[in-house]
Amino acid sequence: MQELRRLSSRAHITPTSFVNTYEWGDFRGNPRRLMEQYFDAFLYLANWGTRRLMLRLPERLLDLPTVQRYCPTDIAATAWAKNGHVIIELTDESDDDVWDDEDGHGILASIISARADLAAGDLRLLYLAWLHTVSTGELDDEVEPPVPAGLAALNAPLRSLVDFIHIDQDLLAVAAQASPRQRQVKPTRAQLASWIQNLPIKDKDTAILRVMRGEDAHLRAELLRRYDGEAAPNPQAGSGRTVAELLDAAQARREHREHHEAQERERVRVRAERDAAAERDRRLDALAAEGENAWVRVIQLIETKKTSEYDAAVSLLRELHELAWREGEPDTFDKRLHDLRQRYANRPALLHRISQAGLPAGK
Repeated sequence: MQELRRLSSRAHITPTSFVNTYEWGDFRGNPRRLMEQYFDAFLYLANWGTRRLMLRLPERLLDLPTVQRYCPTDIAATAWAKNGHVIIELTDESDDDVWDDEDGHGILASIISARADLAAGDLRLLYLAWLHTVSTGELDDEVEPPVPAGLAALNAPLRSLVDFIHIDQDLLAVAAQASPRQRQVKPTRAQLASWIQNLPIKDKDTAILRVMRGEDAHLRAELLRRYDGEAAPNPQAGSGRTVAELLDAAQARREHREHHEAQERERVRVRAERDAAAERDRRLDALAAEGENAWVRVIQLIETKKTSEYDAAVSLLRELHELAWREGEPDTFDKRLHDLRQRYANRPALLHRISQAGLPAGK
């Protein structure tokens, strides 16, 4: 904590966290070095569009060669090993959704659970990292790595990750077509009990000793990873698709989706216009049934000498104007409106409202 304080006099520092917010300038420390030494997660957000996420896991839970199959670049998705840990870094430089009013609080919390899932053997986070590199154009026409199960049903942490680094939704949907459904994620008590009973005595003793010595931070993830591997081996077979094929399929899906959305918008517009026309006809029918009483109401509203009633009177005049055109009697309306203007020539507020409403000058 003392070393962190030397890096920043304004940071909020606790025994487990280090949070900086800058209105000017930027953090002068090296986040990668801090991850190598102290932390398991890092998130950076700048209002000009840059986003960075780093996650750290012990090498015994996640080997570097596996990670590098999914994080093969130096920018969008990269990984390295240091001090017995593997560190994954994802970077996005999108400028289409700058978060001017977002301070970043809560974003890391919405993603962090994906780290525990990765430790337990869920490789969807790594595949999303690879998909991010595809969308940034950093890869040549390479064959995709093994596709994990469950891409079509991402949990909340992975959804937050998708949103944070702006993974293209059409690309994700196309990629998910080669992803099998996830099996039951949470084993039952009876399944776990049966599996534990068959564990070698030596392994049980080692696990209990680690718990007794307080070395159990990742023990649950290790055991679940082992259980998953034995209970339902997942070979993570590749689909054989190339980067170009994925991008072409995503573009085709995007065009189809946008065409469908445009058709739906047009249907909504036509329906709204039809409903509005029907409502207008009902309103004008009711007004026609009033006959001369409608003009009497106009006069009564004006005679109140209240501006709010002037607005109501002008609104009624506009409807009478529509009715006159529907009934083929626009000249009759123009004459009556001209007479109305003459009668209330000393009411500038009223006359101004009539003019602003686009009603004819009358004759």
